[in-house]
Amino acid sequence: MSALKPLILVSNDDGITAPGIRNLVAVASKLGRVVVVAPDGPQSGMGHAITIGNTLRLNPVDIFDGIEAYECSGTPADCVKLAKREVLGGNAPDLVVSGINHGSNSSISVLYSGTMSAAIEAGIEGIPAIGFSLCDYGHNADFTHILPFVEQIISEALQSGIPPGVTMNANFPAASKGPIKGIKICRQARAKWQEEFDKRLDPRGREYYWMVGSFVNLDKGEDTDEWALANGYASLVPCTYDLTAYAAMPFLNEKWQLAR
Repeated sequence: MSALKPLILVSNDDGITAPGIRNLVAVASKLGRVVVVAPDGPQSGMGHAITIGNTLRLNPVDIFDGIEAYECSGTPADCVKLAKREVLGGNAPDLVVSGINHGSNSSISVLYSGTMSAAIEAGIEGIPAIGFSLCDYGHNADFTHILPFVEQIISEALQSGIPPGVTMNANFPAASKGPIKGIKICRQARAKWQEEFDKRLDPRGREYYWMVGSFVNLDKGEDTDEWALANGYASLVPCTYDLTAYAAMPFLNEKWQLAR
């Protein structure tokens, strides 16, 4: 952390006008100097997509009182890349926070999440980062019950640090679930989305599909993010962008007959 007030970059995937990012900016502003670079519209479910075939636009906006902010035409990962290289002149912030997302990003959803991809992009750059999500998809979701916990997590990250190569994924139960009991350090639950496709016809009689489905938790462990959220706790999962399955390497080296 710098000797002066820490610099905190804020981004998200719901767009720069979403209520969640406004709440996150308010909390982060208590703890450091904030710069916002976020998409100019919703980018949910974009995962770690980056813009390589189209132009990118970055425009200053005056929507947060006294806060330097920019809206970006690209993805959440684009926002972090542009923020470091263009807005901050190549200098890394002390911390990147992303969110607060409208909806859960626990378990397997971390792979699809634009919120977490902004944070993970920071991790790839060697910058400590946290993604925040509230398990409430409503545009008018109540964030007030989680803000003290968001502040505590950001404060701990600034004071105690985050291990190199690790990005934190924080999820919170909705206000309707009652008071949050505390924060659990968890592992990611083994779960998946079971998709279905609703085939429909447009006004011209052409077929199109609407993806629907349900979340299936295959994990009965009591040390997972899904267990924590179901039992009234906030979950905090340390994530890494290294997807290597190290435990599989001895098997493959022994069993697979490859030219070497």
